Amino acid sequence: MSANHPPRPASPTGSPVRLGALAPLTRPGWVAAGRHLLAGLDLAVREVNASGGIHGRPLELLVRDTAADPERAAAAVTELALLGVAAVVGEYHSVVARAAAARADALGVPFLCSSAVLDALTEEPTERVARLAPAQSRGWRIYGDFLLGTGRRRIAVATQPSVYWATGTRVLRDHLAPHGVVVIELDANAPSPGALCDALVDHGATALLLLAGLPEPAASIVRAVRGDRRLAGMLIGAPAGQPEFAEWAALLGEDGAGIPFLRYLPEHLGPLGERVGAELRELLGEAPSFVAFEGWDTVAVLAEALRSHGTDRAAVAASWSRVAVEGTRGRIRFSRVPGIGVRQWAWAPIQVADRDPAEPDRFRTLHAVRGRPQDGSAVGDAHLEPGDLAARQ
Repeated sequence: MSANHPPRPASPTGSPVRLGALAPLTRPGWVAAGRHLLAGLDLAVREVNASGGIHGRPLELLVRDTAADPERAAAAVTELALLGVAAVVGEYHSVVARAAAARADALGVPFLCSSAVLDALTEEPTERVARLAPAQSRGWRIYGDFLLGTGRRRIAVATQPSVYWATGTRVLRDHLAPHGVVVIELDANAPSPGALCDALVDHGATALLLLAGLPEPAASIVRAVRGDRRLAGMLIGAPAGQPEFAEWAALLGEDGAGIPFLRYLPEHLGPLGERVGAELRELLGEAPSFVAFEGWDTVAVLAEALRSHGTDRAAVAASWSRVAVEGTRGRIRFSRVPGIGVRQWAWAPIQVADRDPAEPDRFRTLHAVRGRPQDGSAVGDAHLEPGDLAARQ
């Protein structure tokens, strides 16, 4: 074969290197998120194997459905450990990922968390757990900065009982209170969406954040607020990212547009991100979410760790501080971040986006934070909204 056409790597034929994968694939889990996460994981595994695998051994993904159940996730980690996986990856729901991380750490199995953001992923610092998704405290403070830019000073949160929602509320309150912003907690499980609207009027709220599950009660709350003339100027936000998925647009149509949410993508994808994004779109039959990119990046990191440091569990866990991989959303390195007990990709890209009211299938970037520059200079914020955002809500 000519130099212009190098031989393709031989198909891997040795014993498989197994990875356990956790994702919410059935209700009450967020099935759309689980489907996108799994698509990213699966695509990357196929690409690893097409390029020769792990030193001639195929990478094999053993998938387990968590259904958003922490106990089920912990049991799955135990099962996967007995099956000899080199590491466990994945999960979207924070409380589920926390249970998986605890069990993996106790069993000596490396866990690379793809998409859950709760700061306290483990009770104590550990070297066995690493995370790609940005910590909730960082992302939600950035969302708080966005809210400050809108000029809203009485912000209601419609929340359900959950460690994740409670932590997010606390982050927002602590970040916004010094600026004179009042955060008002309302029960997302109110007797009716109309009762919630009455409470918004009574409290004089000018913004409502949906800290609640999809489809319900989030969808009913959006419809009620959009249909209430008393709340015509209300900014609705969804920091947890509910509007990212096609399910949101299918449920709410135009009512679901113009609702800002956190999105873990750069302002512009590079060539690798564009190529992977196109393949994910073909696989999914819809635009890939940031969760799908997180899945692909997860396997890219693990493949590099396995190739460079070996398939032994202790070697994989020891590799987090040394691995450096070009991912779909930037160069991935893990470090110790104050207050975070796991190895963290500290500068994952973060933006606040919404669905364009004029074209709900199109996303607009309203506010973006660039990752840490290579020269070590200050992190920069990009405010990208054209004109007065408040006037557009």
